[in-house]
Amino acid sequence: MAKQIKYGRYLHGGDYNPEQWLDRPDILQKDIEYFKKAHINTVSVGIFSWAVLEPEEGKYNFDWLEEIINNLYKEGIHTILATPSGARPKWMADKYEEVLRMDPDRTRRFFGGRHNHCFTSPVYREKVHAIDKKLAERFGKHPAVMLWHISNEFGGECHCPLCQAKFREWLKEKYGTIENLNKRWCTTFWSHIYNSFDQIESPSTKGENELHALKLDWKRFVTDQTIDFIKNEVDAIREGGSELPVTANLMYDYDGLDYKKFKDVLDIVSWDNYPGWHKKEEYVTAVDVAMQHDLMRSIKKAPFFLMESCPSATNWKPINKLKKPGMLLAGSLQAVAHGSDSVLYFQLRQSQGASEKFHGAVIDHYGKDDTRVFREVTEVGEALEQIQETVGTNMKSQAAVLYDRENDWAIADVQGPRNEDMHYRENVQKNYRALREQGLNVDIIAMEHDLADYKVLAAPMAYMFRDGYEEKLRTYVENGGTLVLSYWSGLVDGTDKCFLDGTPYGLMDVTGIRSAEIDALYDWEENHAIPEKGSHLGISNVYTCKNLCELVEVSDAEVLMRYGEDFYQGYPVLTHKTFGKGHVYYVCADMELGFYQDFYGRVAAEAGLKSPVEFIPEGVSVTVRESDDTEYLFIQNYARKPQTVAVPAEYELLYGTESEVMAPLQTRILKKSK
Repeated sequence: MAKQIKYGRYLHGGDYNPEQWLDRPDILQKDIEYFKKAHINTVSVGIFSWAVLEPEEGKYNFDWLEEIINNLYKEGIHTILATPSGARPKWMADKYEEVLRMDPDRTRRFFGGRHNHCFTSPVYREKVHAIDKKLAERFGKHPAVMLWHISNEFGGECHCPLCQAKFREWLKEKYGTIENLNKRWCTTFWSHIYNSFDQIESPSTKGENELHALKLDWKRFVTDQTIDFIKNEVDAIREGGSELPVTANLMYDYDGLDYKKFKDVLDIVSWDNYPGWHKKEEYVTAVDVAMQHDLMRSIKKAPFFLMESCPSATNWKPINKLKKPGMLLAGSLQAVAHGSDSVLYFQLRQSQGASEKFHGAVIDHYGKDDTRVFREVTEVGEALEQIQETVGTNMKSQAAVLYDRENDWAIADVQGPRNEDMHYRENVQKNYRALREQGLNVDIIAMEHDLADYKVLAAPMAYMFRDGYEEKLRTYVENGGTLVLSYWSGLVDGTDKCFLDGTPYGLMDVTGIRSAEIDALYDWEENHAIPEKGSHLGISNVYTCKNLCELVEVSDAEVLMRYGEDFYQGYPVLTHKTFGKGHVYYVCADMELGFYQDFYGRVAAEAGLKSPVEFIPEGVSVTVRESDDTEYLFIQNYARKPQTVAVPAEYELLYGTESEVMAPLQTRILKKSK
């Protein structure tokens, strides 16, 4: 369990860019008045301030920042201080070309944009280190500063000669000899054998782009190099004398980096959440967002920060829709329900120009506090103060879903049965949603995570078994866990090299089946899963399956459902086997959501998992946070109609209405002593 960092209150506020208003002291003064009225207690500053903080090389200007921090602190508002590495000043790009990124076609970028910098560049690292250290020396022990915000939304990659050389070093350290790399990468195929590490280059559409192990390792390298860059920033802060915790704001389902590896470099995980509310039914979007909250929380298995959210409409989506009344509060409390200890926004005051001038803000261009958005932000602030006793509480989950980024990378590049879409993420979400609808807390984990705490583990499409993952799953089942494995599992090792002698590799005796073939269905095709009479799970409905249908040979598994059509009619589509003290279910096809809802209701009951709410209507979310002595039950209605949710009598109301009839977007929070 990660070390808990507690501030005693929910952080409410967000991105503030006072450097845009230094010529308007009247606005800066009025902002503080508005912040207090909206119950804003925290601001994030300095995120894109480098050109103001260091207008010329080696000439630092921190006085304005200190004045801002002091003025806010006098009124009880704390500061999250950012390092400015997300966007470098023009003077640096002009003088040091190497700080700018090079694209996969080896073209150097011009100055501009964000994150247009090379993480490997010694010059860029030196300049970042210098300004970070000076910021830490000046502000690292300031009583107003509570947390370091490292850069902003890390992402992207650089293919310059510096990065190529560092990549080769990384590969040599990993594989030792070029002969070992060739064997692991299967370079004999297409006559791609390397004679030395010096011959290897990063993937490019102008060069090598079909060697799957190369592409996987490049993505791993980019993650490791990003983390190393973060460490460089943290080292500078520590050298500057600051021991304050650090965070970095991660992004929604971002596949450019493997976030699980950020576990040890960040003291607190934070992320930026911008869901497209009202595009689909609110509950569908809520499930999607909930999974991301749980993914972020599961990185350290500790409370996280919602670092950015929009109080109104964004400006960068194809359609930027306003949040309907009540949506801001519901979405904010959803983050809290899933483990966030903050509700922070981008942005507090709307920029007057450039690319985000029409991005939603607490204070818009009108500049007053009598707007609908300001009132709703104030409502969020009041709610967070009302439920302050829940801050810092954690979540315990007895169910988990495996969603591993390296596995995702490998599946996306597999060149296998479906090249348009393997529907991996969709499959993960169906498993997640069905477990959540049982009223269970659910962790979203990677292959590194320990499994001992979980009674039910869903591992959909675990195509890659890295580092002996099959043995980890075997031990989990032997010790009494319930494993739900699916088609397209256990086919390759960590270098995307196919296992021989049958799959799911290392688990054929555990599952009681062997995968034989897999059929890719055209988008208009479907098959059906027919229940087997007398099966122990008692499933009785017929369910549709699409996209992928695996054909398996059974050794000693119980067949629970069979295919209804095609040449593989009668082949198993759902099997079960007891192994050791546990159970293994194998789902052979991409089943519809209704199957998972039925299936996990039965599996959860078999595993002894129970929700604190006996009946959960469709569209209602149930989540639990807890301290050592108190359990907090969050209930939210995302359906577009009132819903009745009855809770046990031992719970008392903390927030919301006494009535069990919940209006759309309404939240109730209840508590009970353990």
